Parts: sequence; C-alpha cells; structure tokens
Amino acid sequence: MSRPADESPSPAELAAVFHVATVHRDGETLRYFGDPLVPPRSVADELAPVFAEYGYDIELERQASAKPTDGGTPLDTRGQQYALVAEPTEATHGGVPWLNVALLLATVASTLYVGASGWYYIPVAEEPLRIFEAWPFVVAMLGVLGIHELGHYAAARYHGVDVTLPYFIPFPSLLGTMGAVINIRGRIPSRRALFDIGVAGPLAGLVATIVVTIIGLTLDPISVPQSVLNGGAKYGINFHDPLLLQGLQELVVALGIGVEYGPREAVHPVVFAGWAGMFFTFLNLLPVGQLDGGHIVRAIIGRRQETIAAAVPGALFALSGYLYLTRDAPPIGFGVWTLWAFWGVFATGLAYAGPAEPTVDEPLDRRRIALGLVTFALGIACFTPIPFEIVTA
Repeated sequence: MSRPADESPSPAELAAVFHVATVHRDGETLRYFGDPLVPPRSVADELAPVFAEYGYDIELERQASAKPTDGGTPLDTRGQQYALVAEPTEATHGGVPWLNVALLLATVASTLYVGASGWYYIPVAEEPLRIFEAWPFVVAMLGVLGIHELGHYAAARYHGVDVTLPYFIPFPSLLGTMGAVINIRGRIPSRRALFDIGVAGPLAGLVATIVVTIIGLTLDPISVPQSVLNGGAKYGINFHDPLLLQGLQELVVALGIGVEYGPREAVHPVVFAGWAGMFFTFLNLLPVGQLDGGHIVRAIIGRRQETIAAAVPGALFALSGYLYLTRDAPPIGFGVWTLWAFWGVFATGLAYAGPAEPTVDEPLDRRRIALGLVTFALGIACFTPIPFEIVTA
C-alpha cells in the first residue's frame, strides 16, 4: 500500500532548493521533476533532512529522456532535465541496539582475556579475578577501534545517511578482537559525503592511536615471568614498528617522558594497542572497493578508482611473493607472506564488488583533495612490510 500524499514532502517544502514542475508516484517511489535552484551536487545534501523526516532516501537524477517507469506511456516531465527520486528508507528498529551491546560485551570479555593472559602474563586459570588488571589494554584497543568507527558514524549522520552503530567483533586470540564495522544503509548523496565518511574514520582513529601510543610509551614496562624467559613457549612473535610508531618513540625520548626497559621487561600492552591501531589504519586505507581508501579515491578521481583498485591485489601478491622468496622459512611453516597473500585474495573480492556509488557524481573541492593526500601519507607512515615474524623463542 502506498503512503498517503500528505506523508511525503510537498513541492512547497522544496521550493528554496528545487523547483517542482510535476510529481509522479509509482508505488512507494516518488519522482519530483523540475529544476535545481542551487548547484545540482548540493540538492541531495540540502534536501536529505527534509525527506528523512518523512522516511525517505533521495537521489538526484539527470534525465536523458522522458522514459516510462512501467513500460506504459512516457511520463509528462514537461521538458525538465532533472528528477528528484525519493524511496522509503529501510525500516529500522528503535530502542536498545541489543546486537551491538552483546557484541561489545563479548569483545570486552575476549580482549580482557587475551590482554591478561597474553600481554600481562597473568595466570588467569589460577587467579581469574586478576583478569581485570588488563583494563588499560581493553580501553586502549577498543577505544582506538571505536573512535575510528564513530568517525564514520558522525560523518554519515552529518550528511543524512542512514547508518548503524559500530558492531565489534570478538576474537579470543592475539588482539582479542578482529575490529569493528558499521553498516551504511542509506544512499550516499554526493562525492563530498562519500569523501567525508571515508576520511573521518582513519583521521579520528589516528588521533586516538597517537594519544594511546604516547600514553603507553610513558607507562612502566611489564615484567616478563622467568617461566616465559626459560622457554615456556616454543615459538614467539616479534612485532616490527612502522614509521609513525618509531617517530612517537623518538618524540617521548626527546620530551624526557619515555621509560627505559630492562632485559626482563616488555613494552606496556597499551603501546601494542597503538601498534594495532596503526596496522588497522593502513589496511583500511587500501584504495580498493568499499574500504576507507576506496571511498576516498573514488571521491577524488571518480570512476577511475576502479583502475587503481584492480592494481592493489597484484601489489599485495607481489609483496607476498617477495617476502616468501627472500625471508628465511619460519619455524612453523608460514610467515608474514601469508598475511599479504590473504589480503591479496580479499582485495580481489573487494575490487570485483566495486566501489560505493554516490548519487551526485561531481568533482571534489581542492581542500578535500589535499586532505585525502595527507590521509594517505599518514597511512603510509603506518605501514611496515613485515609487521610481525614468527621466531624460535
């Protein structure tokens, strides 16, 4: 059943932005034929809040010709070149987002366990209540990931795009989590909106990462138990620092707020949360598909982004092959080359699926282009070709 006409915006409500000549209803879809009174790229942005109040998503279409929508008589568009197309927003459920809450609690639990047992060297099975000593690691790790996703969320809501709250992903190994994601359910109205949504996450996450890393570098190191030093584990993992982390280490030393590490001490786990934030930032900025980097490049150069995206898997496979041929074989049969091989396969799927498509596909302003280039430069500073390697303990 179609919605009544009084439950959709009237032409008078659009008059300051879009002059409506005629309105056509096809089931739940409305088409307002007319002419923009502002630059076309701004129409969807400016009218999105009006239509959102009535429960509609909108996009502006340029009419190549007056075509029928149902195979019948061509529509009377009265010679108008544009149509403002409104479709009902996907229904959402109000109240408490229980799935988000449940996943967050599960991720807190998994990160507490991994942090306590793996990074604070706490015998959780023998002293279970000591698991809460790992709370700084949990706050740092989930704070970095959460702020990254909330950056996307805030930018999406600013542009009137329907979006979910973050979904955290628990994973009881190494980090305690596989990250967090949000689901964009509404149409992205313009390249500007696509760029802002794509860039807001990495920049917000990097600010949180830098703060977390500096704090971690000023915290007292963790004493490594003698049982671990005596070979309690047969194999170990060495993590290599990206340029940004190396620079922050130099900064805290220059400021005189760094700490010294003894032979039986390890860096505070909060620093590792910063390392993970940098690693996730680099991966998210790969310019392929609907990753953050794919959004940014699609917004900057348009459909040519697909050419760049097609080259990304090849670059990752090449890096994987180079490391396989030049690095010594790891003691348990696989090394960091498998990480880049996996991401090569993943990037292939993302490239095949294609990028996000904004409704109004018009060029960005120079300030956003410059910000995009700065963001990618920061992403490169988060990169190291060998983020970790497996060694004999």
